[in-house]
Amino acid sequence: MSPRAWPLACLLLIAGSALVWLLAANDAVPPDWLIWRFDGWRQQPWTLWTGPLLHLVLPHAIANALALAALAVLGAALAVPPRDALALLLAWPLGTLALLWVPGVGASYGLGGAVHAAAAILAVRTLQNPDTRVLGLLLAGGLLIKLRLERAWAVPIGFDSGWAFNVIYAAHLTGAVAGAALALLLEACHRLFGRRPPRAAVD
Repeated sequence: MSPRAWPLACLLLIAGSALVWLLAANDAVPPDWLIWRFDGWRQQPWTLWTGPLLHLVLPHAIANALALAALAVLGAALAVPPRDALALLLAWPLGTLALLWVPGVGASYGLGGAVHAAAAILAVRTLQNPDTRVLGLLLAGGLLIKLRLERAWAVPIGFDSGWAFNVIYAAHLTGAVAGAALALLLEACHRLFGRRPPRAAVD
């Protein structure tokens, strides 16, 4: 994976969301085949991937795509390593799978979880570098404040008057937790098993 892995991973999610929107909007694929459901995902395991990509309201899709695009630009500017892109791609389905442990969530769709995962991954990355630690504190602080205000552990689903529909706050929380956990895990693996410079030969 190249240094362009992070923006490419974000672009994959944005493009996938656009494709799923077109398929659902044109009735090429019924939304019921794409939405992740608590009681049906084992029969439709692909919904771990298609659920986060699906939006039923176009402005909501655009808003999430723009947020992810902004994080793509930020990650590219920071030159984050490819393992952060891998963390994002793994958090894509795993953040949704984690909803199994959140009571009251019967179904979920939308890129919100992936957006929060991307923000958490960048927060972890920037906190590790002294040169970007202030940015990391801002990212992590803003994310934690948002999650605290949403209180997904107490109110996993809430009506958002701005969007005029229910928002799965729990997906924001599980996405952020999955993103941060995977970023830390892959960073630890890199430090433990990453390539080390070859030792100099001794004559």
